[in-house]
Order: sequence, then C-alpha cells, then structure tokens
Amino acid sequence: MYFNNEGANEVTYDAIVVGSGISGGWAAKELCEKGLKTLVLERGKDVKHGDYPTATMEDWEFPNWGKITPEEAKKYPVQSRTSYIMHAAILPWFIEDAMQPYTEVKPFDWMRGYHVGGKSLLWGRHSYRWSDLDFEANAKDGIAVDWPIRYKDVSKWYDYVESFAGISGKNEGLSQLPDGKFLPEMPLNCVEADFREKLSKNMKGRVVTPGRVAHLTAPLTGSTRGTCQYRNRCMRGCPFGAYFSSNASTLPAAYATGNLTMRPYSVAHSIIYDKESGKAKGVRIIDAQTKETKEYFAKIIFLNAGTLNSTLIMMNSPSDRFPNGFGNDSGELGHNLMDHHFRVGGDANVDGFTDKYYKGRKPAGFYMPRFRNIDAASKQKDFIRGYGYQGSASREGWWRAIAEAGAGGEWKDKWQGPGQWSIGMLAFGECLPYHENQISLNTGKMDPYGLPTLSIDCEWKENELAMRKDMVSSAGEMLAAAGYKDVTTYATGGNPGLGIHEMGTARMGRDPKTSVLNEWNQVHACKNVFVTDGACMTSAACVNPSLTYMAITARAAHHAVEELNKQNL
Repeated sequence: MYFNNEGANEVTYDAIVVGSGISGGWAAKELCEKGLKTLVLERGKDVKHGDYPTATMEDWEFPNWGKITPEEAKKYPVQSRTSYIMHAAILPWFIEDAMQPYTEVKPFDWMRGYHVGGKSLLWGRHSYRWSDLDFEANAKDGIAVDWPIRYKDVSKWYDYVESFAGISGKNEGLSQLPDGKFLPEMPLNCVEADFREKLSKNMKGRVVTPGRVAHLTAPLTGSTRGTCQYRNRCMRGCPFGAYFSSNASTLPAAYATGNLTMRPYSVAHSIIYDKESGKAKGVRIIDAQTKETKEYFAKIIFLNAGTLNSTLIMMNSPSDRFPNGFGNDSGELGHNLMDHHFRVGGDANVDGFTDKYYKGRKPAGFYMPRFRNIDAASKQKDFIRGYGYQGSASREGWWRAIAEAGAGGEWKDKWQGPGQWSIGMLAFGECLPYHENQISLNTGKMDPYGLPTLSIDCEWKENELAMRKDMVSSAGEMLAAAGYKDVTTYATGGNPGLGIHEMGTARMGRDPKTSVLNEWNQVHACKNVFVTDGACMTSAACVNPSLTYMAITARAAHHAVEELNKQNL
C-alpha cells in the first residue's frame, strides 16, 4: 500500500528500508517475502512502473530536439558539467543541484536521482560478479582492511539475484570474472566478433565477451516482464520492464506480498537510538512536502539511501553512545570513499564488412575483463589492481554528411547507406580505498530541509594515475594488434564521482576497531541496523558494483530475518 499523509496512523513496522533504488528494492522484496511488514522511505516522488513520460517520444517531439536550454542548465551547475543530463528526455530523473548542495573540497561529480526506484531507472546495467581476486585484494596488498567475506560467501546469492533480475551474458571460464546464471547474450556484431577473434590469436589473456547486462533477452521464468526491444532508450525508463529496475522487478514482488508500505517524499534525517536496549528503534524523517518531522519505528533498519546519503544519515545521528556518528566507534565512518576512474580509451576505423549491418539499437557492446595483476605473468611494477574495458563497434550514419554541404539527388543518394565501421573501447579502473578520501558534515551549509550538507574531499592518487597511463597504451596496442587503422587514444580526465560508482565510507571489516560493519552488513555496535548499498564496500574492484549490491543485500536480509526469528535482534 501507499502512505496517505492524511489518514495513516501506523508508525510501527517490522522493518524499515531507507531508499528504493537497486539495493533498497532488493531489501524490500526479501523482507516482505519473508513476512515482515516493511516500510520503505523514499525521499523523492512516487514512480510506478510505466510512469516514464518520455519513454516513447522521438527527439523531434521535444523542444530544441531535446537539448536543454541555458536557463535549464543553470539549475544543474554541477551535474550539467558531466554531459549526462543534457537531454530533456532524462532531465526529470535528476534533482536540481540546489535541492541538495554540497561542498567540493576537491572536484567531485555527484549524480543524484531521487524518486521511487532511484538510479535503478538510470544505471548502465552492466552486471559482473566479483571474484576472490577482488575480495582478497586488500589483504594480499596490505591495503586498508581485509574484506570479512569471500566469493564463496556470496556465490549462491549471485545465483539467486541473477535468476530474478535477468542477466544476459556468455560464460567464459575466467577466474577473475566468475561465470553466472545467464540468459542468452546480446550477440557481438560482426566487427566486435572480429575483434574477439583477432585478440584471442594475437594477444594472450585478452578476452572480448558480450557485455553482461541486466536485460531480458528471453522470457524470464515466473516473470511478466517483457524482453528487450533494442531501442537503447533505457535511461528514460523501460515500459516493457526489459531491464532490471526496482520499479519493474523487486518492488512489484514486494507489493504482491501485501507487506509493503511505500512512503515517498520522506527525507531521512537520522536513526533513532535507544540507549536502554542498545538498539536502533526507528528513523526520523522530514516530509519533503510539508517540512514536518515524523518518526517511524521498527525492529530492524536497512540503510539503502545511496553511498553518500546512507553515511550522511549515520553521521547526522549522534547520541551519547555514538557522539561521532552512528556506529562510528572505529572513526572510519565517512572515510575510504572510492569511485571507478575512466574516460580513458581508444578508437579506430575498421576496413571491410561493408556488406554487413546490425538490427536495432543494441544497448550493450562488448566487455574486456581485467588482464593486469591477475597472476605472476601479468604483474605490473607501476601499479596494483587493474581495469577492464567496455566498448562497441558501429557504422557511421547520415550525420557524417553534416560537414559536407551539397544538394540534389546524387548528393542525397551518396548518404543513403551506412558509412565506415569504427570501434571504440573505454576503460574502467579500480581506485584504492584511501583514508583521506572522505566526506564530512558541513553544518555551516544546510539544505532546503534544514539538514547539514556534505563536504567531499576525494582525488585520484599515484596508483590511479599510473594505471591510467597503462589504460591508454593498452587500448592503442590492442586496436593496432587487431589490424585496425587510424588508431587514436585519449585520456580526458574526469573527477571522482563521474563514474557514478561511489563506494565506501561505512566499510565492512573483521575488526570493530577499523571498520563500521561486520560480515553480515550489520553495524558492529548496533546489530539491528544493516547497510547494504555502496557505503559498505571495503574495496572497489574494477567492475560495475550493482550486482554485488544486490547479492549482498539479499544475503543480509536473509540473515536479518533468521536473527530476528531467533530473537537476537
């Protein structure tokens, strides 16, 4: 059911979930399906599956062909510098910067979409498992703290969430990128397949595989979601439900139980701690429409507001027991902020294949798994960890005629068919968890709801900068090895945050003295509070993290209900 501001008096539930995005949707589904009456607090507006007003519009149906005006851009001075939001079709999914300002001690691009479903309506949908190479990395490198879990602890949960979410892909038998429960892959087009074949022959250890993405390429057993229509308009919202989102997948499952209450326009203020019981007893919110303060109570609380906001809530919840922020006995709350660094790669033109084309607009190309620092033979002297590439190949369209003035039938005929093939690849690299990369509360700068804002102090350091050099040179080397021409490489910079894979700030660990959460994502000193979004991450790996959020959340919810039934929470 949905919360009604004018009639709902119920304020006590079995569980409260803060946030309805990728991890929050999973928390809601799992808790509701296990019989818990669950309240989901979402700071933005309600969006039901199908409420995607621009999903079927063509560019010519928008003013200015969808390009936002300078006046509109002024409302997004930070987010508009990324180019992500510069189209009217997706602009409504992002908040205006003034709704939650923040201070950049060093440049940080924080992209935020507040509504039911959160960034699950906006994500890139690449879905990769972590391996023990990732979970063991900190311990082996002597960096930060060790993860309290390993691949064996989450492998069955990867199976579980993949089977429900629907991940298309191809099993490759790689230790650094474990195989999964896949729907049929989105096939590589002819040039992408050529790149795969040539690299397998010419460069050992370089694998080109179809991108593993959360798109239904075939009907999913037990689901009413449609299959991908290859429109590649995913960030507008998918009316077919073909890609995984909270709106199309986990929230409908939660609603089907009759146990879910959704309360939109609920800005989480703080966690309410009960000193006598030593437990959290609820969440205090500010109604975004009325600015009233309200309190809701539950036996367990899941924080899934997004990496920075979950930590902001904890930092804004001091008490006699936790004077420096909720659960912050270690002093690590707010520290170890990470993101993936990218905007490094290469492009090339490809001769031949002029008798071939492709059908539709495939929303995923190829992925190249990590090949650096995976064994003794691939060990690098200048940096630790590694990176992977996402890429695609395509043919030029009619826009190549823009630079050539002309008229008449012969000139028009010249541009009727597709042009030359080209291929591009973009690297995503791992960032190490540095204590000094951090967020802190800024009580001198409040948001429109009277809450402290964040100061963000984060930068790439020596290891990332050394890795970027190799990311550039490897891209050029591989494109040349495939025999392609006009190879160009680039490294266009980019601030932390631009990858939209922010992680850390409330990390998991084995020791309460050096971490915030235990192996079950519970706050060490308050076991009935769970944090299962990106804030919990102890390191960053180099693959997209959302699938791991899903698996960790399902695992934590299962544990929470077990402990609740044992009366341990």
